[in-house]
Amino acid sequence: MPIRLFALICLLFGAASATWAAIDTFEFETEVQRQRYLSFVDEMRCPNCQSQNLAGSDSPIANDLRREVYTMIMDGQSDREIVDHMVARYGDYILYRPRLSPVTVVLWFGPPALLIIGIVILILMVYKRRGRRASAADVGSWNEDADLAPQDQERLAALLERRRNNDSGGDK
Repeated sequence: MPIRLFALICLLFGAASATWAAIDTFEFETEVQRQRYLSFVDEMRCPNCQSQNLAGSDSPIANDLRREVYTMIMDGQSDREIVDHMVARYGDYILYRPRLSPVTVVLWFGPPALLIIGIVILILMVYKRRGRRASAADVGSWNEDADLAPQDQERLAALLERRRNNDSGGDK
């Protein structure tokens, strides 16, 4: 029993320490500065971690970047200056929403283009299928006498007669 209790306490303190590690204690002069900071650390990706923002990462580089963002905000730098600095240092990878550039055009317009192409293909398939159904209904109600010229009707009758004789074995 004491071993289980010890293991439970270790798990609780281990989980709590991991949560406490990501909490920064930066003090801001205004609420606007705090909101800007929170916005930056939520919208910037940790260069070390995959798919994790600066706010959620506990890596040393994320700690350094959070401190750097804080310092830049406190120095009065604009949002554009902060983003430009981070992109110049770490590339577009640091931004969760990369800028529109020739390199990122596919990221921005690829999914909508594929969706539109898929919808067009689906519509074409539906129209094609409806066309087949309509032509199949027309074939089912086809009247030989109305559509064929008299010489074509005679030729068709002769071909059908020859086919029947071949199938029955009469023309060997």
